[in-house]
Amino acid sequence: MRRRDVITALAGAAAASILRPLSARSQSPAATIGFLNAQSADTLAFAVRAFRQGLSESGFVEGRNVAIEYRWGEGHDDRLPALAAELAERRVAVIASTGGDPAALAVKKAAGSLPAVFVIGGDPVGLGLVESLNRPGGNMTGITQITVELDPKRLEVLHELMPGIAAVAVLRNPRNANAERQVQSLQMAAATIGVTLRFVTASTESEIDTAFATLAGMHVGALMVASDPFFNGRREQILPQAAGLKVPTVFHQREFARDGGLMSYGTSVTNAYYLNGTYVGRILKGEKPADLPVQQSTKVELVLNMKTAKALGLTFPITLLGRADEVIE
Repeated sequence: MRRRDVITALAGAAAASILRPLSARSQSPAATIGFLNAQSADTLAFAVRAFRQGLSESGFVEGRNVAIEYRWGEGHDDRLPALAAELAERRVAVIASTGGDPAALAVKKAAGSLPAVFVIGGDPVGLGLVESLNRPGGNMTGITQITVELDPKRLEVLHELMPGIAAVAVLRNPRNANAERQVQSLQMAAATIGVTLRFVTASTESEIDTAFATLAGMHVGALMVASDPFFNGRREQILPQAAGLKVPTVFHQREFARDGGLMSYGTSVTNAYYLNGTYVGRILKGEKPADLPVQQSTKVELVLNMKTAKALGLTFPITLLGRADEVIE
């Protein structure tokens, strides 16, 4: 081939490379993110979408310029340490620990110096995840959600719907890191509004069934499902049994109301996962967890399900309807 032909061929190849779409030139992801959660992919598809949205705002799109290694506990917290260790061994660029306190603690133990961004409902300083909220100081930072702090408010919302109720049953997880504080705050709120609480506990799938069998025998007038990550992944098990009690029930997560529960009051899961994604993106761009203050997801939502209310023969008071962030018809 003549020298002029060689130069022409090379120039043509260079031009073709420049004109080729970015997606075609970016088949090999520049980094891999580890994603750890105690629940399952099915129950958290909506939250993963929010995580990806936050990630994309920093310019990272899964399958284009970043890969994500997912590890799901499928509702079993005891699997989290091994799953966290797998991600650490893969030497991912950063770990998104989105499964609450147990997942964050598993990552803390396994990650070594790998950067990590958590979503938890507990106190990250008290759990030993960071040195302080403003200056995390190590390899971890993340998002905190208001969880058990809202349990008293959920009780008040239930009382607003049923002002004449005398006793309310509470389903709680005794293994929750904040279990004692949860009970104390609920008892204080109950004393203020003049209702009696009857606690039932569950920390396994079989115990949930046992708890609802107990509730059926109690003939309770209302039910509150207390805030806990374990319950989040058990909507398909909890909702039908709660409906079988035929009493008003308040939940801590909007997805319960979306899937047929009467009402929910709690922080937005999608907002917390979105914020997690933005932090992961910033770390991929070179920022350090030690310099990123722990954020608090403060978006609180009241969601009412009109169809379920009608099935129970209930009418939401105008005070609740006026404050609702979403009314499901």
